Amino acid sequence: MPEVFQFIKYVKNQDYWSPWDKKDPDIKKSYTGTDGTIGFISHWEGNKQVGEGEQEITNIIENEKMESQLRFFKPWKSQSDAYIKVDKINESITKVTWGFSGINKPPANIFMLFFNMDKTVGKDFEEGLINLKNHLENKLDVN
Repeated sequence: MPEVFQFIKYVKNQDYWSPWDKKDPDIKKSYTGTDGTIGFISHWEGNKQVGEGEQEITNIIENEKMESQLRFFKPWKSQSDAYIKVDKINESITKVTWGFSGINKPPANIFMLFFNMDKTVGKDFEEGLINLKNHLENKLDVN
């Protein structure tokens, strides 16, 4: 479990498993601060599918959870709180939970009445977790 957390607390490691990086292979990224520490910011600018925004690490509970704030600038402005959490199931199995929540201000809140967030990004989250599992199993030589 510590190996899994040590990998996921670094935002730059999302390049290995994020479903959104695959949607724009030419995505531009820049960074501020020290990855894996509170205050680190990853900024991205991509095509219409990934938009523009940034992710800032806001809290780390070592070997348990990494929390961040997602700030989207394009295609619309919004802010969400995100987390990646690990739970030890047994000596060889670690459960990873990835999620986010946020409040949308007008006019985005009206748009959200007609937008099913789970249907839209739920599939991306599932794909990302599968990519993460496959990457870590290959990296850690786990079967």
